[in-house]
Amino acid sequence: MSEQHTLSVLVENKPGVLVRIAGLFSRRGFNIESLAVGPTEHEEISRMTIVVNCEEHPLEQVTKQLNKLINVLKIVELEPSQAVQRELMLIKVRADTDSRSKVLETVELFRARVVDVALDAVTIEATGSHDKLEALVRVLEPFGIKELVKSGTIAVGRGGRSITDRTLRPLERSA
Repeated sequence: MSEQHTLSVLVENKPGVLVRIAGLFSRRGFNIESLAVGPTEHEEISRMTIVVNCEEHPLEQVTKQLNKLINVLKIVELEPSQAVQRELMLIKVRADTDSRSKVLETVELFRARVVDVALDAVTIEATGSHDKLEALVRVLEPFGIKELVKSGTIAVGRGGRSITDRTLRPLERSA
């Protein structure tokens, strides 16, 4: 039975790294559920958060292949109980004069915020777990969703440790 896995991958911040990593998952027949990439506290290192649904054994094979890629510095699987995971969502909802107050109450209830207002709609920014954002969408659907966009999952391990600790050493290799 397949289950969801969240990988945090530290990579050198160089062109083509994302394509090589996504290609590796594609060649193995994995569908990436979520992918977020961004810089870290070290400008030469980027962090990829990859969420995939798969069996444990095939994932282990993919992580071994990922480790062989020269630009990959470190891979950590983040267990849900040991990590803080968040998504960002922008959602444009119909909100005429009759429904606007109910939409705004919902926004407040979910600790989201309105980032744009038009005569017939409001755009809402919400962050949280996947489940929280899905619940917000379900509550707002009756008003009419005009547009929706979500970021990929980002995650960081709980506690004081950082996966970037001792990661700069591999970057000292000669080109």
